Amino acid sequence: MTLLTPETFGAIVASNRVIMAPLTRMLAGAGDVPGPLAAEYYAQRASAGFIITEASQICPLGKGYPATPGIYSDEQVAGWRRVTDAVHAKGGKIVSQLWHVGRISHSSLHPDEGLPVAPSAIAPKGQVYRTSWQLADYETPRALSVSEIADVIASYRHAALQAKAAGFDGVEVHSANGYLLDQFLQDGSNRRTDAYGGSLANRTRLVLEVVKAVIEVWGSARVGIRLSPYGTFNAMSDSDSLGLFTYVIEQLNQLQLGYLHLIEPRATDAGASDRVYEGAPSTARLFRKLYNGKVVMAGGYQRESAEEAITIGLADGIAFGRLFIANPDLPARLELGAPLNRYDRSTFYGGGEKGYTDYPFLKS
Repeated sequence: MTLLTPETFGAIVASNRVIMAPLTRMLAGAGDVPGPLAAEYYAQRASAGFIITEASQICPLGKGYPATPGIYSDEQVAGWRRVTDAVHAKGGKIVSQLWHVGRISHSSLHPDEGLPVAPSAIAPKGQVYRTSWQLADYETPRALSVSEIADVIASYRHAALQAKAAGFDGVEVHSANGYLLDQFLQDGSNRRTDAYGGSLANRTRLVLEVVKAVIEVWGSARVGIRLSPYGTFNAMSDSDSLGLFTYVIEQLNQLQLGYLHLIEPRATDAGASDRVYEGAPSTARLFRKLYNGKVVMAGGYQRESAEEAITIGLADGIAFGRLFIANPDLPARLELGAPLNRYDRSTFYGGGEKGYTDYPFLKS
């Protein structure tokens, strides 16, 4: 299978093209430190071409869900160091996904920082988990000032430095799924009239400034970015998605990143459906041809569709999420055409070993 052949994503040399997608599990301990089972969980999946960690907040205000890990404190670095050491001991590669949720949050998750922040004071529709794990309506976020935007960029740079100290092989900037950077990109959430709103160049400004700040730490060949054109998760919309993401990708071409990570649009919640959003075109077919570097595609891929995408040149790697949750040895199962364990959606978030580290491997 072409899917099981080696590939290079910038400076990341992958033994295969089966990538572990970032998967929020909400299992971090006190201080948002990766929990005691995290090292085992990620090490079990070290046969991936490379692992992209669950999204990790770059600062307290970047947190949007209970028990998600951070990548800004020294205690968090120590927790992640246990993870990277365990993955490297199995011969794997692992990348940290840097995250700021913006308006997809609640003030109870960061009481010292107050209201969530966003490009504009527009509340998303729906509900969010408070720190108590009880649902509440989204609050109207506070629009970031230009000086605060500079602080956000500095937080990304600091998180990139912390990820390096934690022993990661690279970082991925999360600019998808309706979180802060995506909120700046799309005009459904960005109504600013200053240098960070209005034109495509202005709405793309923060994303590019963040990526360049991270490159200063890691070098471009160890930096990736995730985008979700046409995605509607977290109440996202844009009046011209094709024009917007064409422009974004054209700008990213100039930075020579390790890879571009694109998500096929979803019918409902991110990762909650196997069906591509009706009315949205294929992200791979629209945007792969625009990008000059390596592309990782995600979104409901199975063995056959993943192999086809690699073979016909729509992707250089495929990121698998739910299949990797239930199948720690996914590359071997794909290679052999072996049966796949079924995932238990009720154990996706929170909890302990069940549904996290107890899925069986193939019997030898």
